[in-house]
Amino acid sequence: MKTYTVAILGVTGAVGQEMMRILEERNFPVGKLIPLASARSAGKTLKFRGEDVVIQEACDTAFEGVDIVLGAAENDIAEKFAPAIVKAGAVFVDNSSAFRLDPNVPLIVPEVNPGDVKNHKGIISNPNCSTIITVTAVNALNSITPIKTMTASTYQAVSGAGANGPIELMNEVEALREGKTYEPKVFSHQIAYNLIPQIGGEQFEGYTSEEMKMQNEGRKIMHLPELKVSCTCVRVPVVRSHSISVSCHFDVPVTVEQAREAIAKAPGCRLVDDLKNKQYPMPLDTSGQDIVFVGRIRPDLTDPNGICLWCCGDQVRKGAATNCIQIAELLVK
Repeated sequence: MKTYTVAILGVTGAVGQEMMRILEERNFPVGKLIPLASARSAGKTLKFRGEDVVIQEACDTAFEGVDIVLGAAENDIAEKFAPAIVKAGAVFVDNSSAFRLDPNVPLIVPEVNPGDVKNHKGIISNPNCSTIITVTAVNALNSITPIKTMTASTYQAVSGAGANGPIELMNEVEALREGKTYEPKVFSHQIAYNLIPQIGGEQFEGYTSEEMKMQNEGRKIMHLPELKVSCTCVRVPVVRSHSISVSCHFDVPVTVEQAREAIAKAPGCRLVDDLKNKQYPMPLDTSGQDIVFVGRIRPDLTDPNGICLWCCGDQVRKGAATNCIQIAELLVK
């Protein structure tokens, strides 16, 4: 079997660490792994397949001889090193938002638009975590008849803000239990026993940058240039796995039975939809794995051509690291 030299840019972060685990889990044909991070992490070691690998400092020359670079760093780092990655002849599968809306860069969810990977010019973007989970859930409906509009509300776990998000939640819970105060550092307000209806800064008509990603990225992934989405993104005191309530609207009716049948067969989805027996997607059930659970499928009572559903998925895995590696698997095929 052919093997590949794979670099992880931003290996010390939560997504970078998850990428290492998933490369092992999925038995990706890594001949050599090159972990890359900032100068302060260079020289430290990490375990990969039972052996120590040394973290190298990310620099332009670090990508020579690399086949695939998995990006797990922020936008500024992705933008800084993308030219060197492409020049070195590697393919950059980037988890940041730096290139997602660039018309020359494919934006891929492998269960939805795998063919777009062929259009890359050295860079492929990984979508936003909530977008990945949502389009994986609703693409089966889009295959029945094109989705015209969507109304969505996301319930996003604290780990979506990085490794310090769960720490802040736990510290706040402990402080409140002891009657103490705790000054938030990661979030703009206390997250324990609270909801924060803002993720990202204001971008358009009172919508945040996180909320606009659902529309802009969904259009590109599902090849629906006219798709309109109204989204509200909320940070919730859940450690892991994002949940999304979605209402999809079409030009013609789609029955609940059609929707359930299509979702049950859809790649990357698991139908969990039995209200009578209290079976529906929940964050605890979807954490630590790569399938998007879909349930609460019902007619939209405001629109005869509408279907409502609820979905959950692990935003660190399927919403980030796993989706990147699935893209890499498309490349090596």
